[in-house]
Amino acid sequence: MNEPHAATIGRSGRRYIILTEGQTHPTPAKLAASLLRYRPEQVVALLDSTVAGRDAGDLLGCGQGIPIVADLQHGIRLGGNALLLGITPAGGRVPDNWRALIREAIDCGLAIISGMHTLLNDCPEWVERAQRSGSELIDLRLPPADLSVNGCRAAKHRGLRIHTVGSDCNCGKKVASLEIDREFRRRGYDSEFIATGQSGITISGKGIAIDHVIADYVAGAAERLVLENSARDILVIEGQGAITHPLYSGVTLSMLHGFCPQVLVLCHQVDRKIMRGSVDTPVADLGLLIDLYERVTAPVFPARVIAIALNTASLSDQEAREVIQQTQSKFVLPVTDVIRQGAVPIVDALVPVFKTLINRRENP
Repeated sequence: MNEPHAATIGRSGRRYIILTEGQTHPTPAKLAASLLRYRPEQVVALLDSTVAGRDAGDLLGCGQGIPIVADLQHGIRLGGNALLLGITPAGGRVPDNWRALIREAIDCGLAIISGMHTLLNDCPEWVERAQRSGSELIDLRLPPADLSVNGCRAAKHRGLRIHTVGSDCNCGKKVASLEIDREFRRRGYDSEFIATGQSGITISGKGIAIDHVIADYVAGAAERLVLENSARDILVIEGQGAITHPLYSGVTLSMLHGFCPQVLVLCHQVDRKIMRGSVDTPVADLGLLIDLYERVTAPVFPARVIAIALNTASLSDQEAREVIQQTQSKFVLPVTDVIRQGAVPIVDALVPVFKTLINRRENP
């Protein structure tokens, strides 16, 4: 019942009701915000009875004009034919109080799209109901069945591999990757965004949710994504977690070794003090993070941090400009907020790296 991502998420006829019940906030509703920002034409409504009647844009900062409704039937009347579970909780479990809504959506014949670690197709009741109603159960985090360990072949890709890394999870790595890819494309470069999480897959229609892969195969899954896109000149690879995160560092490190990036873009949310999902682990200093990321890549395939992407959503325009300028002065690197200011400074720094790479390739 689970189709390839490109055939399910990318299907033009999809009209999403995004379930955010009780959690319509930019941090937990990361997946909802991603779709509202990059595929708003496919969203008919958010479903959250606790804030029904509000506008999605007012609560999530994107998706202006998209209503929040109180019940599933209202979303269906607006044209919704798919229910997307719109949150990304630590551990990826479906909230217990959502199960009745999911059953209702299945019985109505809606496609159910989930990026949770709790797989829809692992629930016999939901599978049985879907078989009766014709509903599709689509698990975005379900990895390919034929993954293998890393063969250290990604470094043979002849183009530029750019990898966003972070000071924490959910701090802007996906958005930075998408905006960098968009700016390269705007300039006419042969660039490809590589999705490694459920939100990125929802937007692009392809990729592998790396954090659902068996530990031994994480680097191999990363390598596979490079090999599958080896014809592209530039790969902009979405990062996951943080090298210092006590919950997710294993995924981060394996991705670094599997992707073999030449350059890194460090992403940081300026008001984040404690790592999301941890009890009291502080967000590390950016200078320490730059040093750590460059050190852990060095033995396998050396990468350097070439720019910093700040998430300044909590600041005023003036405060954001000041923090960006201070960070740029401190680290002598291009710094920007890709939503407020665009990805131009980052891509300006990456273009010479790409041209040097191409020149060496053509003139060995």
